[in-house]
Amino acid sequence: MLGRHRRSARPPSGLCRGNRGHHRLRRCLPRCLRRRPGPGPGVERLPAPGLGHRCPQGQPPGRPGDHPQARRSGALHQREERSVSKLRVAVIGTGNVAQKNYLPFLARDAEISLGYYNRTADKARACADQFGGLAFDSVAELMDWAPDTALVLTRETQRLEAALALLEHPPRRLFFEKPLVARHGQEQVDEQDFAAGRDILRQAAAKGCETAMIFNYRFFDHSQLAKRVAAERNFGQVREITGLVHYACWSHCIDLIHFFAGPIAQISALRSETTRTGARMQVEDVAAAFRTAGDATGTLIGTAALAWEFPLFELTLNFERGRIRLQDLDGDLEIMDARGGEVERYGIARHRSRWDQYNSSFEKSLAAYLASIRQNQPPPVPGRFGLLELQVEAGLKRSIAQQRPVVLDTEFPLD
Repeated sequence: MLGRHRRSARPPSGLCRGNRGHHRLRRCLPRCLRRRPGPGPGVERLPAPGLGHRCPQGQPPGRPGDHPQARRSGALHQREERSVSKLRVAVIGTGNVAQKNYLPFLARDAEISLGYYNRTADKARACADQFGGLAFDSVAELMDWAPDTALVLTRETQRLEAALALLEHPPRRLFFEKPLVARHGQEQVDEQDFAAGRDILRQAAAKGCETAMIFNYRFFDHSQLAKRVAAERNFGQVREITGLVHYACWSHCIDLIHFFAGPIAQISALRSETTRTGARMQVEDVAAAFRTAGDATGTLIGTAALAWEFPLFELTLNFERGRIRLQDLDGDLEIMDARGGEVERYGIARHRSRWDQYNSSFEKSLAAYLASIRQNQPPPVPGRFGLLELQVEAGLKRSIAQQRPVVLDTEFPLD
């Protein structure tokens, strides 16, 4: 048995609504043997190979052909196994971020089965009731369910603990909210967080577990448009970068620099003497000067004091043959083509808010990630980018403390 779990409000997919005798026959079939429209009446889709489902009555996991029902439908199984792409997705941490930005999208996909674990068990059960799926009492039981991927959606202060617990029963894949590790909050990342994040990725690699990051700002409409325009118009390499960023967007904007200009190689930083307050944060401002591995130079200011009703970040990228200015959560995008002498401005339709765009970016990031799993391809944003972001933050803190420039790969090697 997997241990105690609560079924969702949805009817169990393996149970028949017919006569009692037929109910007994099908009661122990895997959830993926659900009745759906298909080639004809009474046809049932059989599980994809390798899912290793464990039946409620305690039968050991096995290949679909090991089940009597599957043996009676061998020809059908041969047709179905090539088309079924049902995924098991484990969700660790069922708080507001999971409920608002992940689960509504995942629950709409009929080819996804959801399993939940939360330190407060009632929250996991509530998600199972609301979004469908199973709530588990421990990480071990959830991993025994054999998910295709595990989404680590805890608070950043609890992410290290959750990741280490999962790696004791390593899944095939781990997907992390940002930042990868932040024991004291996303506005207070330090050198120990980088070391802990590196340890997570090392353990995952040693155990054959693929890692990925959300970094959904890459999937904003304007981020994608800017990337495409720079390539199609041959803007060339990024040469200079400037950024003004609210700490709520801090790790995302560091990742956007990596997305457009490659990794940061060297950094020097200062910190304000005054603590600023905003968005439930109390922290000093940071001003950094940096150089990328591609020899672009830049400056970046981080603060909690930007007014929430105004743009939460502004990022300007100067290329060899053009300039791009990104603003806020899909706010106005400016493109300056040096060869045409024109300035183009793009804005979202006015009936949509920046929060619509923000929520949509999660769906786009998740859709790209799930597609990579189904196609057996590398993730769109590998876990290494989460560590690159922490490397920059560790370099910032050391530069401030020691009042000197820091060469990141030398002082904070990734491997």
